[in-house]
Amino acid sequence: MTNNYKIGDSRVLESRESTDGLAIRRRRETSDGHRFTTYERIERRNIAVVKRDGTRELFDRDKLAAAVHRSVGKFFESEMEVESIINDIEDQVYDLGENEVASRAIGQIVLDKLADVNEVAYVRFASVFHDFRTLDDFVNILETKRQQKDEENAG
Repeated sequence: MTNNYKIGDSRVLESRESTDGLAIRRRRETSDGHRFTTYERIERRNIAVVKRDGTRELFDRDKLAAAVHRSVGKFFESEMEVESIINDIEDQVYDLGENEVASRAIGQIVLDKLADVNEVAYVRFASVFHDFRTLDDFVNILETKRQQKDEENAG
């Protein structure tokens, strides 16, 4: 059941800033005693994403989130973990400080993050990002990842 309350008809009971400092959670109460929560996100500057075919579109956090969700499937305990990953990726994109970012650069940021947190999610995203066509494509990316991991552990 969805209730539509006007924010102006409510009072704030509690406000909390998110750990990344980019969102605020407000617990509200209407004059008739109903409670609800609102989430406010700080609006960032626009970044153009340059796609492989040269077209440009505005960076879309929801599109990023959908891609990450498809990759991670049900490999994480909570939605909060997935949100944290998405927030980290988004921060890295904005930290580049560019007005335009290639979609491949964003994809690489996603791959690097997923490689750190979940190998299966990494492979799932890599299979789309690198357009795997054969089983050998999977084997090659896994061998490369294992070599990188071995080098990190050795050094």
